Amino acid sequence: MATALWVKTVRHHRTDRQTTVPCIRGEAHAALHDACHDLDLPEPIWLDKNEREWEEFGMTRFLPDAFFEEVPFERLEIEFIDPDAPKKKSRDPRNA
Repeated sequence: MATALWVKTVRHHRTDRQTTVPCIRGEAHAALHDACHDLDLPEPIWLDKNEREWEEFGMTRFLPDAFFEEVPFERLEIEFIDPDAPKKKSRDPRNA
């Protein structure tokens, strides 16, 4: 399985619509463009906050004020999926 960008809209605290598109970590903007086209959504404005979250966590979210047009959801979330990445272990002692 190849790396991908998972894009989902959240409405009323539930995933409303979603898609995955092929993505290389450094080319998230192009993958987000493709995903927005697939979902028939306007593209959000990518701010410094989004860039920092993307670099640190491999995910970020866009609220309705990040769009020039009105959108019918509470937020748009994107996450980088790498099936070959090492799995992280929980530090919570209840999960030991």
